[in-house]
Amino acid sequence: MRKSNVAVVTGASRGIGAAVARRLARDGADVVVNYSANEVAASSVVEEIRGMGRRAIAVRANVSEIEGIKLLFARVAAEFDRIDVLVNNAATFEVCAMQDVQPTAFNKLFDLNARSVFFASEEAARLMGKGGRIINISSDLSCMSMHGTSLYAGAKAAIEAFTRVHAAELGPRGITVNAVSPGIVDTDALRANMPDQMIQGIVSMTPLGRVGAPEDVADVVAFIASDDSRWITGQVLHVNGGVLMR
Repeated sequence: MRKSNVAVVTGASRGIGAAVARRLARDGADVVVNYSANEVAASSVVEEIRGMGRRAIAVRANVSEIEGIKLLFARVAAEFDRIDVLVNNAATFEVCAMQDVQPTAFNKLFDLNARSVFFASEEAARLMGKGGRIINISSDLSCMSMHGTSLYAGAKAAIEAFTRVHAAELGPRGITVNAVSPGIVDTDALRANMPDQMIQGIVSMTPLGRVGAPEDVADVVAFIASDDSRWITGQVLHVNGGVLMR
């Protein structure tokens, strides 16, 4: 990554987002750590990044709401004047069978997991120049028929569609748009929402035979954020230990 890049990572107080923020900082980026609730965790990530000699700020903004997205990018513009990398990571996850889904739950999940990606990308693109990177965090569940995951899978499938179309729209400006699609990753959200039996079932289909770590995903995001990925756009990269996708 070029020195002094400015990276914005949504949902960066813990899990994959925190790992991505730390890794981009190690590669030379100044980082905006977005969070919605956990100020202590976000501040910890910021302090780690500052300890690497990079600039970092935490911005509390609920990106499931348009007002939150605008607040986030207004703060970025005021502090840094530009964005070089946006990582759309903020998401929520729950397992719920179709017949049990309430409209409020549908709206909550799609607002954060899909709508936020669309409008955050729109805002970021306004502040990006040639060489900009938009990286969307999808999920292998978008390609799997796993009971109870239709809401989450549907929102992540939408992200992958955004990725392809936005890559075509922003390509003439020299901005690439890609998605990174993890398999199961050991995060608080996974442990809180996915039964251990389901986790072990996915591990049994994984050639590398383990649950992923947030750093496994962060390393791939860092590659996509770098100049080395300049000829890759509109793609979904599966980071899943070898589970075969359609």
